[in-house]
Amino acid sequence: MARDIFHYNFKSALEKEGWIVTDDPLRVSYEDIEYSIDLAAERLMIAEKGEEKIAVEIKTFGQQSIINAFHEAIGQFINYRIALRLTKPERVLYLAVPDHA
Repeated sequence: MARDIFHYNFKSALEKEGWIVTDDPLRVSYEDIEYSIDLAAERLMIAEKGEEKIAVEIKTFGQQSIINAFHEAIGQFINYRIALRLTKPERVLYLAVPDHA
C-alpha cells in the first residue's frame, strides 16, 4: 500500500499528543468490500473514564489537479464513514490534509 508523504509525520504528531496508534492501516470489511483507512488511534480520557477512538485518512493533495484530488478524498471519506458507522461506530473518522489543500 502506498503511503502519502505526510503519513509518518502525522503518525508521529498523533503519538506526541498522547494517542496510541492501534492500526496502520485500519482494515474494515463491509458487504464484501475491503477498506483500508490510513490510521486508527486511541487515547484514554481520564476525566470521562473512557476511550476516544479515531480513524484518520491522510491525503497529500500532490496531484496536478487539486479539484480531482479533493473529489477523490471526499469520495473515500464518505465510503469510509459509512463502513465505520456500520462496523465500528465507536470510531470518529477524520481527514488529514496539508495546509495548502
